[in-house]
Amino acid sequence: MSETILFDYWRSSASYRLRIALNMAGIAYQSINVDLVKGDQKSPEHLARNPQGFVPVLEIDGLRLTQSLAILDYLNQTRDLNLLPNDPAARVQAQALAHAIAVDLHPVCNLQVAKHATQISGGADGMPGDWMTHFIRPGMQAFETLLGAYDQTPFCTGNAPGLADICLMPQIYNARRWGANISDLPRVLAVESVCAAHPAFAAAHPDQCQPTPA
Repeated sequence: MSETILFDYWRSSASYRLRIALNMAGIAYQSINVDLVKGDQKSPEHLARNPQGFVPVLEIDGLRLTQSLAILDYLNQTRDLNLLPNDPAARVQAQALAHAIAVDLHPVCNLQVAKHATQISGGADGMPGDWMTHFIRPGMQAFETLLGAYDQTPFCTGNAPGLADICLMPQIYNARRWGANISDLPRVLAVESVCAAHPAFAAAHPDQCQPTPA
């Protein structure tokens, strides 16, 4: 079987999601750093892997896969991770919860977007942090309200980690990094606590994955 390779950046939310899922599946992988700050994602080598110039890219099972949500679906189906309920109604509700972060909140807080916003603001004071907190705070408040539809069980949608948890934890990291207040979101904080104690999440945390300086 070919080696599993993750083209990764330690602070990338989408890459963080995949590290969690790969750990949950017990899949050993080689991590290759693509430094988004240095612009490695626009190199010819990386554009040959993903013409969009994004991370993550996952090489697994003889495939080269892009788009974290699509890759999570592949891992869920091939490794039986049970990230979503089987019941169609429950499944779509859990997907909507995850997508509230991964599809709606995360893209506007992408590093590339925030850099562009900073440039067109003329480097205004507080940028890009003000941009980030402008979106993160209300997005997390909405997520807190959406969690109210579920019992605290103790993960977002059940007694085991699912897709919503995998999407939530990187966004919590970003909230803390940029100083967005989430201290008044008890459901979110309860999920954070239980996820942080889970080995697959703990090993995927950016602090555990920061590359050693050359």
